[in-house]
Amino acid sequence: MKFLIPSLYLLCSSQLVLASVPVQADREPEAATGYYQQQLVQAERFMVSAAHPLATQAGIRVLQQGGSAIDAAIAVQLVLGLVEAQSSGIGGGAFILHWDQTKQQMTTFDGRETAPKAATEQLFMQGDNAMPWREAYVGGKSVGVPGLFAAMHQAHQRYGTLAWEQLFEDAIQLASDGFPVSDRMARQLAVGWNQGIQHSPAASAYFYPDGKPLQAGTVITNQAYADILRQVAEHGPNAFYQGGNAAAIAETVQQAPVNAGTLAVTDLAAYQAVERDPVCGSYRSYTICGMPPPSSGGIAVVQILGLLERFELGQLAPDSIEAIHLFALASQLAFVDRDHYVADTDFIEVPTQQLIEPSYLAARSALIQPDKALSEVRPGQPVANLARSSSLSPELSNTTHFSIVDANGNAVSMTSSIENVFGSGLMVNGYLLNNQLTDFSLAPELDGELVANRVQGGKRPRSSMSPVMVFDGDGSLRIVLGSPGGSRIINYVAQTLVALIDWQLDIQSAINLPRVTHRNDFLALEKGTAIAQHQSALEQMGHQVRIIDLNSGLHGIVLLDAGLQGGADPRREGQVLGH
Repeated sequence: MKFLIPSLYLLCSSQLVLASVPVQADREPEAATGYYQQQLVQAERFMVSAAHPLATQAGIRVLQQGGSAIDAAIAVQLVLGLVEAQSSGIGGGAFILHWDQTKQQMTTFDGRETAPKAATEQLFMQGDNAMPWREAYVGGKSVGVPGLFAAMHQAHQRYGTLAWEQLFEDAIQLASDGFPVSDRMARQLAVGWNQGIQHSPAASAYFYPDGKPLQAGTVITNQAYADILRQVAEHGPNAFYQGGNAAAIAETVQQAPVNAGTLAVTDLAAYQAVERDPVCGSYRSYTICGMPPPSSGGIAVVQILGLLERFELGQLAPDSIEAIHLFALASQLAFVDRDHYVADTDFIEVPTQQLIEPSYLAARSALIQPDKALSEVRPGQPVANLARSSSLSPELSNTTHFSIVDANGNAVSMTSSIENVFGSGLMVNGYLLNNQLTDFSLAPELDGELVANRVQGGKRPRSSMSPVMVFDGDGSLRIVLGSPGGSRIINYVAQTLVALIDWQLDIQSAINLPRVTHRNDFLALEKGTAIAQHQSALEQMGHQVRIIDLNSGLHGIVLLDAGLQGGADPRREGQVLGH
């Protein structure tokens, strides 16, 4: 689907200059301010901000060859599936926002995973009780039909300029010749969070050779991944969704030693990516556009900003108690609506436009008091007689996001995931299979009412992935942004937009801000930052406060009249490069 915006924004042209910033992953913040120290990257023609330097470099090479933003996105993602395999890959799915500068059109591609046709709402039930999530994600039952290749190929057919097979070169070379294990991957393997890997001989042998986790800096290869990429490069997505690879996925899922699933070769052959209308709402003088359901991100980000619009946030300090309080309450109100109403619109009626209607948000915003927390929050009623039950799903933070602007002003904001760190733990042909079906409500009913986000065959689970693009009053694209982080993605993106629009920070400073989240559960303040000192004051206002690690992975680009500015989240291993 397309979203039209009037007027044309032209990037300035100049001599080519390569700009890059060394990245120090997981650097501790400066104690005096709580802000991380990271330089802003500036360029004049094109830019990539992604979660791993090798992926960023692959995207830049494609743009140097005259490739489009979507060409670069495919190259970036294929490398991330290798070097950041714990977070995303071809065994998972994605949401893609694409901006066509010449036509002034926004197109969205839904590559979210689907439940197998044989799946029922009892998928994760054990008698009258839902399975514990730590048991449900392991093995085949949680695996949805991967949507990444279908979405990327569909986008490439519309907006690609280079040959499809050319976009696979960097990933194939790295998989064949070797790449160093990153610090982040090594730490997550050492922790051993994903219990599913031990049930997959292929994953165990790859990630735990000789029974020990891979060490940071160790150079490894993945010939099986190179081989499947060569097949898809030559024959297109059918090489993934049909034939030997499809049979291997189905066999791995159905014969999983724990939680055998029902995903079949017919499910893979039937998968279709979907173009959908974006969700767009106003904030100040800007238009904020994001993904529609089954993502809850577009609606919730627009809601948070709309709920805050009546407050003069620009007059508050970013790390002030007042700013944190207001943002927390707006987030709380948005999340209670999200949990109640949002699911796959191919199965469930979602009142998308009513949820972001300014009059509705103004009425909900009236619940926010400047000096008092909300004791109990109920969903709003944007439409009458829409009875259903709220639900929560344990969306985790192991996702990735990248932002790209090409030399013609086209842009991509893309978030992709395999859900849990290392997904289901099952490995096929060198890549991990997702566990996205645990993003459904594990129980189909609550208090006698059906849950909107319950399991149904062919349905896409609700997501919080929130790729966004922001346009100014003239219709010019100004911000390309997104983040990993499970359901906290919504908070990360909304807070960064407030920092850019209200506090007028540059993109790197906005990304560096100490993170604040509220998912209608508790107010979380980022551990190790200066805002942790506000815990007592916020608790006196009635907030339940926890000081925890908030591991965002924001990657964004701001388009200015003079060129591009990019930022990468120092909490992960990202890099920005521009020409």
